[in-house]
Amino acid sequence: MTWEQNVHASMFCNAWQFLLKTGLCNGVDAVIKAYRLYLEQCPQAEEGPLLALTRAWTLVRFVESGLLQLSSCNCCGGNFITHAHQPVGSFACSLCQPPSRAVKRRKLSQNPADIIPQLLDEQRVQAV
Repeated sequence: MTWEQNVHASMFCNAWQFLLKTGLCNGVDAVIKAYRLYLEQCPQAEEGPLLALTRAWTLVRFVESGLLQLSSCNCCGGNFITHAHQPVGSFACSLCQPPSRAVKRRKLSQNPADIIPQLLDEQRVQAV
């Protein structure tokens, strides 16, 4: 995962975990609301959001299964996605230690199905 993808995935995951911990919602509803919060915070480029809904759903599954986790940055204290069992205090995020060469983001697919608000509403109704 590139540094930019990690920042976007971490933003979504923090919103999702906040919704779960506060008890505001759970399950699919928490994923959809967290994704909407993520979309509100991200500037919309002409290619669409960097994190698609299907990728966000996969991220949730990986976190719940223990393959990925949120780890605190030892510089800024922010929580970022890392591999499971990252040693405590050993992680520095890409915002505190940027990569030597920031890679230009590749083109996303032309399929906008993951960002259409009506589809998000339909998926939530069908899941319930």
